[in-house]
Amino acid sequence: MSPVIGADAPLLQRRDTPAERRVVIWRAVFNVTTSIIGAGIMSIPATLKVLGVIPAFVLTVVVAVLVDVSVDFLLRFTHAGSASTYAGLMKESFGKIGSVALQICIMITNLGCLIMYLIIIGDVLCGNGTEHMGILQEWFGIHWWNSRSFSIFLVVIFIMLPLVLYRRVESLWWSSAIAVLLAVVFVGICIVMAIYALINGETETPRMLPQLDGTASFFQLFTAVPVIVTAFTFHFNVHPIGIEIGKPSVMASAVKISLLLCAGLYFTIGIFGYLLFGESINADILVNFDQTSSGSAISSLLNDVVRLSYALHLVLVFPLLNFSLRANIDELLFPKKPGLASDTARFVSLSLFLLAFSYVAAMVIPSIWYIFQFMGSTSAVCLAFIFPGAIAIRDIHGISTRKDKIIATIMIVQAIITSCIAIYTNVYNFISGTSS
Repeated sequence: MSPVIGADAPLLQRRDTPAERRVVIWRAVFNVTTSIIGAGIMSIPATLKVLGVIPAFVLTVVVAVLVDVSVDFLLRFTHAGSASTYAGLMKESFGKIGSVALQICIMITNLGCLIMYLIIIGDVLCGNGTEHMGILQEWFGIHWWNSRSFSIFLVVIFIMLPLVLYRRVESLWWSSAIAVLLAVVFVGICIVMAIYALINGETETPRMLPQLDGTASFFQLFTAVPVIVTAFTFHFNVHPIGIEIGKPSVMASAVKISLLLCAGLYFTIGIFGYLLFGESINADILVNFDQTSSGSAISSLLNDVVRLSYALHLVLVFPLLNFSLRANIDELLFPKKPGLASDTARFVSLSLFLLAFSYVAAMVIPSIWYIFQFMGSTSAVCLAFIFPGAIAIRDIHGISTRKDKIIATIMIVQAIITSCIAIYTNVYNFISGTSS
């Protein structure tokens, strides 16, 4: 990777002491972990209901390991060449078509996630008008100022806008640290509630293996794969975070720590969420907490804390995904112009446009589920497995070993097969549900 100068240069060029290295690693861990943990954690318990505990655990570990391998491919080939972005890496290997395909996938994935985050925040604060009320309406009643459109507008203007105007991703490490803490709080409260229910004999025995009733049930298992793949996809932020660190070895260490942390959080929320709600678990676990809010005062308080903590977590994740989305759109539309951070007019106008578009889309789209499934089966699986594997197989720098190419081939083949089956099953379920 060639030296980076100007606006995109690493903030700290030399971090040689062990103490400085630890600080940089943990700042990167916060940013990487925040990039990984998004809306996906809420659907992890539902994957245990579909797969059973043991297959879900195995799938989580396998996906985490493959993600680590794919990120290693990206870091090694970036260091070997002159590219400083994921799109530049694809351009080196596959020309303009490769970089454009990558940028389109990043735009679909990140923009879809930003829209989902606003939808979820709206559900938590204001409800959806048909199935449940939001926290603001439960506390203060229904008023114009706590309507869905106005509440999300205030969140966008007064919280998200200042965060997305940071020009360096490393500047967001503090908000990432808070976001990780909130995710831990979310998981911790779920554990406490599940243990309390277990003591009182209110839990169901989780199924260790899936319940198969035929071919249709077997294919249904594959619908859990896009959820877990999307939950681990953060490859669009590998370069923005890694470039500012300046050392591939530090980034590689941060990625391994983050994946281990996220896999632990995912499986913990999965098993305890499944214990807490059993077979009634929803695709969005926050809906289950809302449905149990009619219990005691303490139970209602815990439900509100769970929902609010996760909504705030998504608010703090938003600027990290917006960062890579904005950079890729700018690179696609203005490839010959100077760095985005050095052009205030372009930086601010693009930031405002993305916020406005996400807000309008969140007002129009009522549910996150089909967006989630679509991204996990298409753009996210390309970013996480297919593109990194293809770079390793193409091997324009001659650094891939025979083992690398075998792993890359397996990664691509399994990604294509599982995604095709998941797409087919979801389309079949949608058509059947519509016609029934």
